[in-house]
Amino acid sequence: MLPESVRIVEVGARDGLQNLPTPTSPETRVQLVNLLSQSGLRHIETGSFVSTEYVPQMADSDKVFQTIKRQCDVVYTALTPNLRGMEDALKAGVDEAAVFASASEGFSQKNINCSIAESLKRFEPVLELARRSNIPVRGYVSCIISCPYDGAITPQQVAEVTKALYQMGCYEVSLGDTVGTGTPLRVKRVLEACGREVPMEHLAAHYHNTYGQALTNIYASLEEGLTVVDSAVAGLGGCPYAPGASGNVATEDVLYLMAGLNIKTGVQMDRLLEASTFICHQLGIRSYSNAGLALQQDRIKYDAALGT
Repeated sequence: MLPESVRIVEVGARDGLQNLPTPTSPETRVQLVNLLSQSGLRHIETGSFVSTEYVPQMADSDKVFQTIKRQCDVVYTALTPNLRGMEDALKAGVDEAAVFASASEGFSQKNINCSIAESLKRFEPVLELARRSNIPVRGYVSCIISCPYDGAITPQQVAEVTKALYQMGCYEVSLGDTVGTGTPLRVKRVLEACGREVPMEHLAAHYHNTYGQALTNIYASLEEGLTVVDSAVAGLGGCPYAPGASGNVATEDVLYLMAGLNIKTGVQMDRLLEASTFICHQLGIRSYSNAGLALQQDRIKYDAALGT
């Protein structure tokens, strides 16, 4: 049985922009978040408090948080991989923090230069400060299906890291198919393994669309009882400029799927398209969303027919 409603976590302003070859200005990021806030989205990744030496695209996240027009019913989240990042995030006034670990030892070493166990140890003071500050923390697990360095990842590997993050205090753990190689059966096996360790209502899907499987994987996840989906406006993120790699599943595509399944999201497609059009224009790119492109074309035809 499919759920009656799904919460969409918009990651375009952070995960979507942090991989761009040229940093996006704080003003553009603020405008993007403001437009997303007006679409009915209730959970928006807004920035990241990491070393600007390694992730220059997320510089000035404090300014972004301090400048956005906050909606009272929207949660604005920041990635905080270490204690310094958590301290800076608190000063900026974040609503929620996020930490990330990997199910792959190889990816953990390449990405953050430490083992999985060491990365989890680093999060302990982050979650402790968050608890003292009454800030909820969301966890991410990357490479839940496969890794470019270690190859295939077993469901049990994913479940172990997911359980560790949940037991540390993460109220929700988002499972990331970082490489985008997942297929429905493999995704279901991961969810079954994780569901034995963490209640399904505390899990989320974060699927990249590199092989065009993200929507089918989301549908398979809904069948397993999952009700939280991460996505990025216009399909930003991952490696959007690499041939064949389209990054995060597009929020427009997820919303179109949910509408077709009569699943409530609270998000207005027309307002979401405004945010998509804005950021694509600013970046000088074409949207990676199939539904978004089709709906934009329909809008052009509709406007032309009305003479507007």
